[in-house]
Amino acid sequence: MQTLIIEGGHKLKGTVKISGAKNAALPLMCACLLTAEPLVLENVPELTDMQTLCDVLGSLGVVSDLSGTTLRLQAQTIHNTRASYELVSKMRASVLVLGPLLARFGHAEVSLPGGCAIGARPIDVLLDGLRALGATIELENGYVHARVNGRLKGAELYLPKPAVTGTENLMMAATLAEGTTTISNAAREPEVVDLANCLNKMGAKITGAGTSVITIEGVDALNGTTHTVMNDRIEAGTYLLMAAMAGDGIMVEGAVSGDNQALLTLMKQAGVRMDKTEKGIFVHGGNGYTAVDVTTNPYPGFATDLQAQMMAFLTQANGTSIVKETVYENRFMHVPELNRMGARLTDEGHCVRVAGNARLIGADVMATDLRASASLVMAGLIAKGTTTVHRVYHLHRGYERLTEKLTGLGARISAGNE
Repeated sequence: MQTLIIEGGHKLKGTVKISGAKNAALPLMCACLLTAEPLVLENVPELTDMQTLCDVLGSLGVVSDLSGTTLRLQAQTIHNTRASYELVSKMRASVLVLGPLLARFGHAEVSLPGGCAIGARPIDVLLDGLRALGATIELENGYVHARVNGRLKGAELYLPKPAVTGTENLMMAATLAEGTTTISNAAREPEVVDLANCLNKMGAKITGAGTSVITIEGVDALNGTTHTVMNDRIEAGTYLLMAAMAGDGIMVEGAVSGDNQALLTLMKQAGVRMDKTEKGIFVHGGNGYTAVDVTTNPYPGFATDLQAQMMAFLTQANGTSIVKETVYENRFMHVPELNRMGARLTDEGHCVRVAGNARLIGADVMATDLRASASLVMAGLIAKGTTTVHRVYHLHRGYERLTEKLTGLGARISAGNE
């Protein structure tokens, strides 16, 4: 199993370019199931999650071809509408095939995604929404069996919580439904907007994406198109925090300020100096910063996917911060690992008290999930001595060429084996 070995204490400087967004590319890939024509996606990141979903789609009959950062998908001949546990269990986002399969073919059998390291992530919002669109849903032997006679029917949907995957799945399903569908309390994330933009280019009629009410007027069929995946706002946020924490002047190229406004607001409150340019966001770094309190919330609030990285950042702030997690119930597994390195974090349930100005020392630490992994890398960059991060396969799920990018900024980081 691979590890990352980090020699801490080297200031980072230069330019880092942000890759395409994993969380946008995954639903966009599943949109190929809505048409027999080719869907070409550009700016696709090279991540293990992309390959996992290609395997899922391939098992259904989708033909894929990846050339650099361009992925061509065609679902002309679907010979199977069953997504197996063996594939879906590798990545929860695989459940995104459910809505498109049901809408186009009238039936789908998709494994329940199962447990998750960061807490329960039920798909009840999605299943209730599909039932409201006229589908018959049965749960049997760990699989969702969905079926509809004829076409799905437009309906007024209210989501009890603004679930991103649920919103995306229902939006895709509704594109081929008969009549008009409204999704109230919809997720507002930029990735939802990116999917809606692509679907509209395919011939869908979607309005309101990016607001809490999305309206979809169903059409008879969709066509193929070419679409450029948005840049990854979570990767950008990670490098922005890294630049402030361990940098001495870093341009985060491709960072879009509007996608990370909650993060940038907190960083400014902490005293981080940044300049917005046409290329991205330049972080001056090199100066101290002060503690701030953080609460995660659905977009446009502070992203839960940046909570672990923000916590690592706050270990070096002047003062004490409170980090509150409201999205997932078990997303503090990085706390004991950061404490192994000398952080002074106190887990108080849904909150963590972060005592700043911690003197971090390199140690062997264990990555528990994707974003926790990033926080450990950040800590390792400024720690005295050598940090070895184990189970870094998590990082390969969401950070394209991380080692290469950090080395380009001057970090002393290399891959190892255990």
